[in-house]
Amino acid sequence: MPKKDIFSSLAIGELCSWFIVIIIQNLKLAIPFWWLLPIVFPLLCLAGLSAAYFLAKKFPLLYQMAKFILVGGLNTLIDMGILNLLILIFGIATGFFFSVFKAISFAVAVTNSYFWNKFWTFQHKEKTGVEEIGRFLGISLAGFAINVGVATLIVNIVGPQFGLNQKVWANIGAALAAIAGMTWNFVGYKLLVFTVKR
Repeated sequence: MPKKDIFSSLAIGELCSWFIVIIIQNLKLAIPFWWLLPIVFPLLCLAGLSAAYFLAKKFPLLYQMAKFILVGGLNTLIDMGILNLLILIFGIATGFFFSVFKAISFAVAVTNSYFWNKFWTFQHKEKTGVEEIGRFLGISLAGFAINVGVATLIVNIVGPQFGLNQKVWANIGAALAAIAGMTWNFVGYKLLVFTVKR
């Protein structure tokens, strides 16, 4: 496995672990040994990518998919981590400001997504041009609408279910929104943004 991929998977794991810590703190979850996450999580990411690297000898697309999953996981945790940090700081987990917080967290995550996916997942070597950025922004804005729309629908319209409190429900809404947005983004990035010209 290339050294760049080893270091990238460790960096992704480290970043993910700190966003998980923010989520744990905001939700006041009693997770034993949470402080081990910055050590263990990077190693798990490396192990997962290593397994995909070996399996890719029979299924070549698997390695790229594993990279996308790692980047998608990081994007999701950036999205949810920043959202939880804003909820923790301002004490607001519903209403108009929740939607503003969600928009901010999504914007940071999608910016991160562009750089990781362009240069690492899809290894798109072509110079970044106006057309590529336009396609990326178009796909991302649609993903943004899906992400924020699904989160807002679940949190503000459906509201907490199953006896869950507002903060936990806000995270469930954010997680489901991230899945919907990530699915849209993968298809769009793969087919329309980071395509290889022949």
